[in-house]
Amino acid sequence: MKPIKITNGTLLTPYRTIRGGTVVVTDGTITDISDRDIDIPEAIEIDAAGKYVAPGFIDIHIHGGGGYDFMDGSEEAFLKIAELHAQYGTTAMVPTTLTSEKEDLLRTLDIFEQAKKANTAGAQLLGMHLEGPYFALNQRGAQDPRYIRDPDPAEYREVLSHSSSILRWSAAPERPGAIEFGRYLRSRGVLAALAHTDAVYDEVLEAFEHGYNLATHLYSAMLGVTRRNAFRYAGAVEAAFLIEEMDVEIIADGVHLPPPLLKLVYKIKGPDRTVLITDAMRAAGMPPGESTLGSLQNGLKVIVEDGVAKLPDRTAFAGSVATADRLVRTMVQQADIPLLDAVRMITATPARIMGVDSRKGSLLAGKDADLVIFDENITIDTTMVMGKVVYQRNAVELIS
Repeated sequence: MKPIKITNGTLLTPYRTIRGGTVVVTDGTITDISDRDIDIPEAIEIDAAGKYVAPGFIDIHIHGGGGYDFMDGSEEAFLKIAELHAQYGTTAMVPTTLTSEKEDLLRTLDIFEQAKKANTAGAQLLGMHLEGPYFALNQRGAQDPRYIRDPDPAEYREVLSHSSSILRWSAAPERPGAIEFGRYLRSRGVLAALAHTDAVYDEVLEAFEHGYNLATHLYSAMLGVTRRNAFRYAGAVEAAFLIEEMDVEIIADGVHLPPPLLKLVYKIKGPDRTVLITDAMRAAGMPPGESTLGSLQNGLKVIVEDGVAKLPDRTAFAGSVATADRLVRTMVQQADIPLLDAVRMITATPARIMGVDSRKGSLLAGKDADLVIFDENITIDTTMVMGKVVYQRNAVELIS
């Protein structure tokens, strides 16, 4: 591959913003970053035209997009979702399942392995996130109640033995057997996350001590301050705030969490403990109207309007249709978060949490050439995955 030289960019590095900067990419790796032009003979040049050049966005909780869901049971679904979200700046993702039967999980894990090898035109598939089925029924949200159950050692040991690609597993830590489950996940190097939970502070603290280090989509399907026999208890939301070392992820679409709550999370947890996620379902990148949450065969019918998926009776949200660019835009324009911090929450922080920060998540020499170019409105011009341009708008001209 010829070297690639991105010139005239506003570079967002971990330490500073470099205006009029240059990024050199060789064999899929960032090999040089400079505040001036660099002479690279025979390099392919991309003129950023003053736009921002940042690390590629990393989405660690995503279900679908472009009319596809990872639970569809096809390799095509994985590839099309990866391609769709690359158009919005995502260069790496952790495909996420829904509550289901064990057989559906095993089949999805097998398809992931096939898709990972075949994926050449979209966001990189890092590994799998299993969301459920060990949830609190009261906090199920749009998860199918038919499949919600307690952690079963025989079941989860079989699933974990079936695939080495499981990076994280979300569960309600108050369910019988959930603490043992967290310990086992930690022993296998899998991140345990609390989700869809009725846990109060003491239960979350115990779970944290046994491996539950991440709060899945904070506030969503999660107990806040509650009363039991007239006494108030801090819920999982408050526990996530109080446990300083606990990471949190938020659906920063401005709908699931309005701007005041986005500001609150940022103020308490900061950019180094907060991850922006899309939690996107199949309708992401599609026009409003009817859609399906989960698989087409037995998924839940939903309505997409007001920038979010809702249950048919409109009593609750049923999934996000956000894309990564929208998350950053919302944090900057609605929550008044500095751009560098907003970008950090969808690059360096998720890279650290998923254990890939040695090679991804920051604009530094030696890291993978996962890059995104965007304008002041966070409109994506170019997406590069491992040194390959997988998406480019007409506004950025590729010169060979």
